[in-house]
Amino acid sequence: MHFARVVGTVVCTVKVPAWRGQRLLVMQPTDPHGVPQGRTLVAVDLVSSAPGQRVFYVRGREAANALPDPDNPADAAIVGIVDDVRTTDEPAR
Repeated sequence: MHFARVVGTVVCTVKVPAWRGQRLLVMQPTDPHGVPQGRTLVAVDLVSSAPGQRVFYVRGREAANALPDPDNPADAAIVGIVDDVRTTDEPAR
């Protein structure tokens, strides 16, 4: 799984049939601390996240398998909303 911040939405007049009813969001990948890493990408939103929220997502075959029809062309899917991140090098709050 990877961390990202939702930075926008994608509006489509026509989608792949397997994506009907699903939202597409633009994400900025981040490290666990929220620092931007790399280029933005588009993902299918499976958890009703909103712009500005930190999320975690899966890529590749895991993204396609997260949808009801696993034979779809999804390469990234948002599968969770991040509430808090704790690493082993930080004390618990």
